[in-house]
Amino acid sequence: ALMEMLMSSDRRSVRRSVFVDCQVVRERGFELIGERAVDLSQDGMLVLSERAVRVGEELIVTFRVPSTRIWIDTMATVVRTVRGRRRGDRGPGVGLAFEPLSSGDNLLVRSMIDRFPPIYPTRAPRIDYAATAAFIALV
Repeated sequence: ALMEMLMSSDRRSVRRSVFVDCQVVRERGFELIGERAVDLSQDGMLVLSERAVRVGEELIVTFRVPSTRIWIDTMATVVRTVRGRRRGDRGPGVGLAFEPLSSGDNLLVRSMIDRFPPIYPTRAPRIDYAATAAFIALV
């Protein structure tokens, strides 16, 4: 019998390939981390940056909603650092997860980025062993 493994997805929303003007600063000392994001979802963004930051660090983010003059302020947590060495990387950067946006900001971001192409992860998805075991138990 063929055994299929269920794959895990940590993403809550689809990231879109879009350049975003932003200012990302460290809370402590207001050090500028980056001013250009290369992807955006209503849950986070990937900011180009060569600054050293730690996963888990809190940052202050202000970004312009694509195709508008509206700026959104939020807090974000560093969830990933990108060295920029993988094929398809646009350079070194920092993956950020936003604190939940207000429902109005969330709707605005989602509606404005829908026209941009989705980004497909370059890393292979992880196997969700717990979900696979639960599925096998049902079969």
